[in-house]
Amino acid sequence: MIAASIATPHVDWLALSPALALLGASGVALLGAVLVPGWFRHAFSASIAGAGFVTAGVFAGVVYDRSAQPVALIADSMTRDRWGALAQIILAGAGAVAVLVAWGAKRRDHVGEYYALLAAAGGGMVFFVQAANLMTLFLGLEWFSIALYILCALDTNRARSLEAGLKYLIIGGFGSAILLFGSALVYGATGQLGFHEIAASGRTHEPLLVAGLALILAGMAFKASVAPFHMWTPDVYQGAPTAVTAFMSAATKVAAFAVLYRVLTTAFPANRELWTIAIAVLACASLAIGNLAALVQKDVKRMLAYSSVSHAGFMLLAVAADSALGGRALLYYLIPYAAMSLGAFAVVAARERELQGDVTVESLAGMGWERPFYGAAMWIFMLGAAGFPLTGGMLGKFYVFSAAYDRGWWWLVVVGVVATVVGLYYYLGVVRSMYMRPGRTSTGALRIAPAGGSPPRDPALAVAIGASLVVTVGSFVFVSPLVRLAHDAASTLF
Repeated sequence: MIAASIATPHVDWLALSPALALLGASGVALLGAVLVPGWFRHAFSASIAGAGFVTAGVFAGVVYDRSAQPVALIADSMTRDRWGALAQIILAGAGAVAVLVAWGAKRRDHVGEYYALLAAAGGGMVFFVQAANLMTLFLGLEWFSIALYILCALDTNRARSLEAGLKYLIIGGFGSAILLFGSALVYGATGQLGFHEIAASGRTHEPLLVAGLALILAGMAFKASVAPFHMWTPDVYQGAPTAVTAFMSAATKVAAFAVLYRVLTTAFPANRELWTIAIAVLACASLAIGNLAALVQKDVKRMLAYSSVSHAGFMLLAVAADSALGGRALLYYLIPYAAMSLGAFAVVAARERELQGDVTVESLAGMGWERPFYGAAMWIFMLGAAGFPLTGGMLGKFYVFSAAYDRGWWWLVVVGVVATVVGLYYYLGVVRSMYMRPGRTSTGALRIAPAGGSPPRDPALAVAIGASLVVTVGSFVFVSPLVRLAHDAASTLF
């Protein structure tokens, strides 16, 4: 009698299947850390994590196909729609590539824990992009953030890794606290947690709600590496294991921007005159700080970190447009960006394993001739990030510029074009070092043989770079199908 009288919400297991697949993979990989023999542990854990990401991507594709109309889930705390499903597909692809990048790292300890945390972080992200109220938003954010904090510090024998984890924990916790405080203010002003309910509350111009909106925007900006909330990014990207950095640079951006756009357009449509201006200012700051700081970087990982801040500025142009065109531009931009970022860090990982040390622009000298495949791939990734033709990076920038111009903000387009021109210097600097500067030994003599002798065989890393290369170029060649996917996904928010 008592059990029959308890009303339980309907659970859409299909909508939860991507997150459950990754959560299950995380659990199995963690069990493998205890039960699987040491000689087989790495292959087992990596295979389980990779299978989890692939399975999550397949489930997300099914969700996309069956979600022509948005569906509210579990007491309206989550939503099943094509916007979240497409973001989940990108996240699953990024996670699978990150597993391939990490495969050849030959970790000596914490192998099972590493892949378990990677799958757990991916599960938190695919849960996060489905959030439909402030509570699930915060829970999803903390789910993947805690896993990333540990991953950054997992190389306990490296002081720089421990430093990266500590910095990310402190600053990330600060950003989460700001977001939580902003959510509390919004709830205090409206008495609602759901995004749609906040918009329908009729109290959209109260000072308490505006302050909460500002704090939520700041908290999300911390996670998305948006200037001036980017201070953790270069140190953490440089100190974390390179495979973790690759995953963070791609997946965190996808999750943060997908949710940021959903929150602003769904919960605060009546305040668009305020937050669009704030987003435009943050875009200009990110483009200026990211590009100018990247100009003087010698370490390649730090340079790519500031590059990611710059790319956050380009993504914010689409968010500031506040239109269906802006939504399509954002989703399309995230696809080649994720591939270029993952691929660039994968090449850095390959060079690190050859040199057994940090990778600087100078240490890339001659790589284009010594390692033709890696050099050509890095060349294409840099040209794509700079916005050159025959890569999705060019069409992505053109798309976000179109969204900003359609909004009437031509000055944002001018800022974006100037930032693109500035970025050419450090992107082409990498290409110049690989192809136009002879390699040198540690004594300064010209290097005749390839660095590090024969490169270690790492087919998984080569597959990861190849997959990133295919998406980077394929997003230019097959732009029409991708734009159609982004169009159908963005239509669920507008």
